[in-house]
Parts: sequence; structure tokens; C-alpha cells
Amino acid sequence: MLEPFQYDFFVRGLLAATLVGGLCGLIGVYVVLRRMSYIGHGLAHAIFGGAVVSYVMSINFFIGGSLWGFLSALLITLTTRKRKIGADAAIGIITTASFALGVALISRFRTFTRSFDAALFGNINGVSQGDLLAIIVVAAATVIILFLGYKLILFTTFDEEVARFYGVPTGWVDTMFSLVLAATIVVSMQVLGVTLIAAAIVIPPVVARLMTDSFKDMVVLSTGIGAACGLIGIYVSYFIDVSSGASVVLFSALLFVLALVYTNLKGRLFPSTGALPSRGSRNPSSSDLLE
Repeated sequence: MLEPFQYDFFVRGLLAATLVGGLCGLIGVYVVLRRMSYIGHGLAHAIFGGAVVSYVMSINFFIGGSLWGFLSALLITLTTRKRKIGADAAIGIITTASFALGVALISRFRTFTRSFDAALFGNINGVSQGDLLAIIVVAAATVIILFLGYKLILFTTFDEEVARFYGVPTGWVDTMFSLVLAATIVVSMQVLGVTLIAAAIVIPPVVARLMTDSFKDMVVLSTGIGAACGLIGIYVSYFIDVSSGASVVLFSALLFVLALVYTNLKGRLFPSTGALPSRGSRNPSSSDLLE
């Protein structure tokens, strides 16, 4: 049972996966409540394009990928403010174009194709000390930003129009959120891979949402579930010899199924009402969040 822990790469990968899982679970709460679950999938693909461009231009991956993802998220936000274009369409156009650019560059410069296998599917063997440090820095910064801007982000998440009416700088809030989300996806790519990041961002908060109607409890549960999925998923992947990202997401999906079964049984035995509002809902007490 303790055999994997004798390898330094596994210990680094385990720590990285636990932190990444908790980070994705935390930021995922706001993504799910904003009804922008698809943005995690889209931004991951966009950042992949940015990562390839960074490689070609000999720019640090974390700097280049974060900047590219941040600009993509901002472009999506600005595009969706145009009433004729929906968020899903904007995400689809911008992110797939960026991903296509990355694929085109890979096909043109074939010398580094293998180095992006981990970015696509996740690989704990490639987690370095620098990667782990980047994850720790982003996780700490995210917690600080979400703590300091808790009420503003919460108000904007639940009802942006009312928040703007009460003087909340929703534009700056969305900008900061985009930056945090982009940084989260960048540091998660090595562990989870581009194709699986969206699931790691969406599944933990959805499981938490099934278990509670309290926003604060949802944040704590989602973060804990994400971290547990990262920890257990990586540990199991060592023994069954599958990609780290796939193992983490499959374990998360198993928890989702169990939570769904549990809540359905509980609902039949103990019927109750109550729902956590999501972005766009008209909640007259939303202004109380600023008090």
C-alpha cells in the first residue's frame, strides 16, 4: 500500500493533484453557479493553443498560458455582453480557434509533439518542483482573492444586474475572476490534461450542490471533494496504470453517481424544499449580501 510513496515523482504528483483538485473544486463553485460550466472546457483548449505559442516563442509556459487564457476569457466576457451572441457560441468560437492554432503549430513544428502529451491527458511523472511551486502560489492567491472579494464575487455571481445597480464594479469582478480561472487551468494541465480539466472543475461543485443548499457549505464541500478526488485518483492510477487525469475524473464521476443515488433516495424518504439561487435568478434579498 505504501510502495508508491518511495518515489519522489509520485509524492510530488500526489501533492500536486490534491492541491489542483481542491483548487478546481473551489473555483468550480463560482463557474457552476454562473452557469458557465462549458468555459472550463473551452478555456483549457484555448490555453493549449497559448502553450504551444509560448513554446514556439520560447516564453515561460505559465506566463504565456496564463496571459493567453486571461485574454481569451476577457474576450469571451466582452463578446457575451453583445445580446445577439450567447456565451456558449462565444466560448465555442474563441476557444476552438485557439486550440486549432495550437494543433496547426504542432503539425508545423513536429519536433516537440511528444512534450504536449501530458498537456492533453495529464501525466504525474512530469510534475516538477517548479510545477508544484506554481500550483501552491496559484492556490494561495486564489484563496486570498476569493476571501477578500467574497461578497462582491458572490453578489455578482447570483445577480449581476442587481449588483451593478448597487455599485458593485462587476466589470472588474469578472476580470479578476477570469484571471483566477485562467491561472487555475494553466497549473492544472500537467496533472489533469486539457481534455479533462472541465470535469474536475464541474463535478465537485455539482456533487456538493446535491448534498447541500448552503453556499458556504457548498464551497467547503466542493473544495474537499476536489482535493479527495485528486488524492485518491492519483493513488489509484499508480496501481491500475492509467493516465492521472482520467483516474481523477473517473473517481469524481463515481462520487457524482453515488451522490445522485443518495439524494434521490433521501428526497423520497424525506421530502424538502429549498434551492440555492444561481446567476440570473431574481432574489429580492440579494442586496443583503453586501451588508
